[in-house]
Amino acid sequence: MNKSILVLAALFGVLGVAMGAFGAHGLEGKLTPPQLTTWETAVRYQMWHVLAILFTAVLFVQQPSAMLKASAAAFLIGVILFSGSLYLLAAKDLLQLGKFSKFLGPITPIGGLSYMLGWVFLAIHFFRTL
Repeated sequence: MNKSILVLAALFGVLGVAMGAFGAHGLEGKLTPPQLTTWETAVRYQMWHVLAILFTAVLFVQQPSAMLKASAAAFLIGVILFSGSLYLLAAKDLLQLGKFSKFLGPITPIGGLSYMLGWVFLAIHFFRTL
């Protein structure tokens, strides 16, 4: 688990920085202020959860557990579903997503639940090991 999770976390980290820079410099004037706020929310949650993924992967080296694997997986899924759907929703007009954007709305809370599950799995790991 450790190598692949660390690589994915690093890639999601660089992608988060790129998306933040693109939002601040490339999308200014192309998105409405509420859309830019949505974009910034996606970046913020992505970066915080990249740190959470790195934390669980490093902790796994010292305390391997199924809960840490589940936590990292849930955080990864959360980045894809939550942040990914917010990026698309923020840029839906620019990307001309039309009716497809209606399918994105329900994906965002599923990604949020995935983030929350990651934290629950991490709490279970600590409860069992400390």
